[in-house]
Order: sequence, then C-alpha cells, then structure tokens
Amino acid sequence: MDYYLAQHNRSFRTRWVKRFSAGLWTVDFARPIMAALSVVEERSLRVSLDFLTKRDLAGLIWASEDRWSHPLLAYETDRDYRGVKVAFDWMSGPGVMPLDQVNGPTLTIEGRDAAGEAAIWYVRLWNYASGSPTSARITLDFDNLVSGYALEEGAVWAGDIDRMFLSVVPEDYDGSAQPLPAGVSTFVDVGNIVAEGRRSAIRMGDCFLPEHGLRICSGYDDSYHQPPERLVEQWQALGYREVVNHYVGMSHYFALTSVGGGRYEVGSGLCSSAVAWHAGLIQAARQAGFQPIFSLSFEVLADHAPDAWVQRDHLGNRALTGWEPPSTLISPCNAVAINWLCSVARAFADLLAQSGGHVDFQVGEPWWWVGSDGAPCFYDASTVSTWTAAEGSEPPVMPDVVGVRTLAEQQYLDWLGARLAAATSAVIEAARAAAPGRFRSLLLFFAPQVLDAARPDLKRANMPVGWHWPAYDVLQLEDYDHVTSGNEAGQEHGRQAVTQQLGYPPEYQHYLSGFVLLPADADLHWRRVGDAAALARRSAVAEVLVWAWPQIARDGFVWMEMQQGAEDVQQFHDVRFPLELGFDAVGGPEFATQVASMVSGHEQRNSVWAQGRLRYDAAVGVRSEQDLAKLVGFFRARRGQAAAFRFRDPLDWHSNLPGEAPTALDQFLGEGDGTRLSFPLVKRYGEMGVEEVRRITRPIAASVMVSVAGEVVTNGWELIEGGIIRFEDAPVEGASVCAGFEFDVPVRFATDQLDVSLSRWQAGELPAVPLVEVRE
Repeated sequence: MDYYLAQHNRSFRTRWVKRFSAGLWTVDFARPIMAALSVVEERSLRVSLDFLTKRDLAGLIWASEDRWSHPLLAYETDRDYRGVKVAFDWMSGPGVMPLDQVNGPTLTIEGRDAAGEAAIWYVRLWNYASGSPTSARITLDFDNLVSGYALEEGAVWAGDIDRMFLSVVPEDYDGSAQPLPAGVSTFVDVGNIVAEGRRSAIRMGDCFLPEHGLRICSGYDDSYHQPPERLVEQWQALGYREVVNHYVGMSHYFALTSVGGGRYEVGSGLCSSAVAWHAGLIQAARQAGFQPIFSLSFEVLADHAPDAWVQRDHLGNRALTGWEPPSTLISPCNAVAINWLCSVARAFADLLAQSGGHVDFQVGEPWWWVGSDGAPCFYDASTVSTWTAAEGSEPPVMPDVVGVRTLAEQQYLDWLGARLAAATSAVIEAARAAAPGRFRSLLLFFAPQVLDAARPDLKRANMPVGWHWPAYDVLQLEDYDHVTSGNEAGQEHGRQAVTQQLGYPPEYQHYLSGFVLLPADADLHWRRVGDAAALARRSAVAEVLVWAWPQIARDGFVWMEMQQGAEDVQQFHDVRFPLELGFDAVGGPEFATQVASMVSGHEQRNSVWAQGRLRYDAAVGVRSEQDLAKLVGFFRARRGQAAAFRFRDPLDWHSNLPGEAPTALDQFLGEGDGTRLSFPLVKRYGEMGVEEVRRITRPIAASVMVSVAGEVVTNGWELIEGGIIRFEDAPVEGASVCAGFEFDVPVRFATDQLDVSLSRWQAGELPAVPLVEVRE
C-alpha cells in the first residue's frame, strides 16, 4: 500500500478535450436560491433551479483554471480564447427570465484587457441568438464579441480571460430581497455544445489507476456546484470502486420557505435541484459499479434551522459548531424536527430505490452537542418538557460534563441516550419503508467527541445501549481528530469501544479515515490518514473509506495498492539467505554523493541519500559443491531479482556493539506523549547531532526486548509488520522507549544471471553473487 500527493499540472498522461465540455462546467449562487448541474449527454447539461426571491441569480461558470478536479485529472490553465468559437442550444423553463428581456441571460467575462488591466465585459446573449427568447441557438465568436445591452460598450479582449459565467434569474427579478409570490422550481438546458477554432481544445489529465481496496466518501455541501457525473468519473479513474459513502449535507438539500424578515427556514422535503443532482449521482454511480450509501445527519445550517428544533445549553444558547457559517444540531426530543428528518430519509431512500438497486442508508454522527465552552446542549424546551412530563421534575442542570457525574445526572444522561437511540431508529425505519427487503442500515459513530477521557459519562448520552449490535446492520467508525493529531491511543480506544461496548463484530464495521481540513497541513495529515487507512486495511473490518473527496481532490491524494502475483517485483519471500553462504560475505554501506570541484579547488558536496544502502558479494561463502547447488536453488526460487529476502549481515546484525549481547536499553526509539502507541525499530550510528538513524524493518521477532522509562516490559506490546512496536496503552509523556533486537537486512540479488561453472569453481574462480539492500 502506498500514497502520495499529486501536484497540479504534473499529470503523467494527458488527453485533448474540447473547451466548454458539458461535464467541466460549475454553477454557483448566493442563498437562498438553490441550483445544481447534471450532464444530460456528452455535449449537453441541465441547470436545475429553485428561485425564492426577486434578486436570485445563478451563474453557470466556465473557468480557465480547473480548481475542482483532482490534479491528475484537471484540464490545463489556458486564458487565451482568441480564435475560439462556441455555439450551443439554449432552452429555459417556466419562470426563467427570457433572453430578450433587460435582465435576460448575460455572459459576464472576467479577465484583463490588451494592456493587462483588470476588466469585466457583459455580453447580452440575445444579441448573438437565433430563435425565440426561450429556445434559441447562440453562437459566440470570441474574436468578435461586443459588450453592452445594445453593443455599445466595446469589443471584448479574449486573450486573457480568467472565467466567464452565464447569469440566470427569475422572471420577476428586480434586484430586491422580496420573496417571490411562490417559489419557482425550473431549469435551463444548454445543449449541443460545439467549440471550434485553433484554440478550442485543451490538454487534460488522463490517468486510470488500478483498482484498490480503499473506498471513497463524498459530501453534497462541498460538491453541489459540480456535475455528479464528473465526480464519479474521477473516483473511478483514481482506483476507487464498489462503495461510495455520500453525505447529503446540512445546507443545500432541503426546500426553504420564507418566515419573514428576510429569513428562510427548512420547508417540506427536498428542493428540486437536490433531487435532480442526487438522481444523477445515483445513476452515474450505479453505472460505474458503485453501491451508494446515503448519509443523513442531525446537523442543519443554523441560518435555516427553526428555533424550536435546535439543541440548547442550560443558558438557552443554541448548539453551534465551529464551521463558518455555523451549523446546529436537531434535538432528538423535538417530534416535529424528527418527523421532518424522517421525511427527508424517506425521500432519499426512495431515490435510491427508484434506481432499482439495493438501498444503503446511514444516520451520520448523531449526538447531543457539547459546545466549545464545554457546556452540554441538553436543555432545549422539547427535551426539558419531555423529561419533566415523565419524571415530574425538571432535569438536573449541568454547566459542563467534566468528570464523573452524580447519580441523578447519570440517570438524565442515560435518558438522553435512550431518546437519541429512539430518534436514530425512527429515521432508519422511515428510510427502510422505501425499500423493504432491499435495505441495509448503517450508523456513523464519531469517537473523538464521544469518548473523551475528561468526560467519562458523556457516552451515556452519546453512545446509548439502544445502538448495541444488531440494532444496525453496519457500524461505521470515524476518528479523524485522533488521526490527524497523531493520537494513536484515541484511535485504539475508539476501535475497542465499538467492538466491546456496542458489540459490533469487525466484519460488521466500516472505518472512515480522514479528513484534512487545511491545505497547509496536507503533507503531515495525509500521511497520518494514509497510515490509519493502511492499519485498518490490515484488520478484519469489512470496508475502509477515506473522508472526503473535496479534500482528496484539493490536495491531490493518491492511494495505490500493489497487487501480489507471481511476477510482482515488489514481493518479499520471508526466508533467510543460507547463513553458511553469507557468513563471509564482503560488503557494506554505500552512499550517493554529488561532488562539484571548483577551479579554486573548493568542493560543493550534495548528499543524495539520507541513509546508506548496503551491498554485498556472498561468493566467498561457497566452499563446496553442495554450497554451489544450494546457492543455485535459492537463486532460482527467488527468480533472480524478482523477490527480496532476508540476509544476516555478518558484521552488523543486532542492536548492541559488536561482541556485546543485545539489551532492552540499546536503541532509543522515541519519547512517550500519552497518545502515541507505535514506535518503529531503529538503529543509530555515529555521534549525536550527525548520527544516521536506520529503520529496522526485518527484526528477529523472538529476540526483541522493550523498555519504558528504563524498566524492561515483557507484555502490553506487540511487534507488528514492518518492525514496529505497538503498545496496548500509550507510554506516559516523557517516558523513554528503547529496544534491543537481532535483525536481518532485506536484500535481493543484483543480477538475473548466475555465471556458475563447476570446473572454474574447482580451479578457485568464485562466481559473483551480488546482493543489494531493498528499501522498505
């Protein structure tokens, strides 16, 4: 397994595509409008629209720079449109401003003029249309475009364009914030797109990676502006298969209704744009062989959540997440809110069922929120009144949940957990009703928020017994806060809790690894995400998924798994080169250093390798015809250079000094920090400050000894693949972790041919047996 971060404009392969291809457009807007794209066919797309106010405007965007595709699949940046002509059919649905009106569809072009000064041009589409105001063929020649309503503002300079967008507004548009008399759900079709001219084609990344075992997660909040068909195309090209876990979001899928004062709250069901987009996603995913899992959370954008629905702390403050703008959490005790969630679940499950496949539906991250100030949000009116009606008294007030709670508080926490379990069950059963007999239920559990050692009783509310196996078919675990912070103890605790406290066998678990919030953290955090995913892939869980696509595309994350086979050059045979043949081997470490000698005699030296690489010639160990036959047999079994193997370096094969037996204090592996569980074996050479630190990947398992803070420890740890000590409990902060061990060197033959002759050997001519170290 391996992974790396690809860079933009560094694709290994490219292909040519036409500018303005249907799948490469995006759409955007300012809420409360909603819009979405879908590819109707190769050269046609549809913009689905939900207008709510008289100032709603959606922009169908073509950008010269591809900001949204994965770097290996992005199109090149080319801002020069001179010599390009594009034509397309325009058809608008009812309620869309026609082409011939003052505020009719306009092409806004952003770039620079011939002098390099920033400029914006407004090109009225009706000036370049033939047909009716709602159905026309539009032809745009970028060498002959003139801006202005009546072609009065001057020619467009097409040599330096950043982006352009086609504006679409409602028929009653007047620029005011007034609600429309009734919401308008409509569409615009842009079809038969044809680009011509000498610069009408651009290069585009063209990779297609082998299928691997990692699955993909996606989210509507971050992908609503792209055609779903383009997303599926990229997932498949990057080796993802079989499963896509799709979070329907917290901000864009629901219909909105005006409640006055310029505020819009969730209405009934899904908006038409979200329905169209998700139908396109399901169809494209099914055709590509993906089984979609739709995920619905209790999280709603705070701006659109009714006051009565949301969780609150003991002072009445809303539960608010740290996102900007913030989301809030629906109270499991508010019947109206839960009924609304159930209606949403039914609608999405019905979309999945209509495609004819199996329906997988997940409740994602359901919990009682604890604010950034530590105050639990257990006290919204619905929750307090429900408890009071049942118990005859108001619930105990908890300004925080730090430490062990009183008996009365624990009873309240248990009751809250039961309400949460009942709410999640209701949502799942609503979804199940859409596809009886073809349904699988999933629950997503976020360990870092729930399993906080400083709040030991919080799990009573947020890890209820009502979730115990087999309440759900699959339990999914995510722990990205622990992963990206390097908190291995937290990761292990979460895995144990899912298995022990909720009872889900590993084969009924999924693991979600991710995510990387900030681009500045990409190198470190993706390495940790990849390591966590690799560790989970070696476990017994049914699926391992990476969260999430928008960050994968942004940072260029690429995952690969080498398929094992007879001809796989990466294979390793876990056998040792015969000791009697290798005992007298000649060799040692080599380095790669570039030396530039100046005329003055001074030198500039550049060390290319951070660590030495060992080379040997094992020929001198061949002392008999039997040794020669053994060598030939071993060489044939490795198929020459194809397979690596173990080799005992006759001079350097254990952790202590030559002649001294290994001890548990020999080699310093690292310092404990209370969260780190894994410590790779290393051997250090040279003086402090300039020492070489060598990774030991092939230790002799029975020889390994471990000490923590100077004390030998014989249990509570294991040696895992790759020469890594993994503790059950993290060593405390500041504790020195050391180890002693014997080890072999991973090597391969450095030739595919052995030049062996019995008569030459008898005459004292030894065959060359070159071996070279393999980096692992």
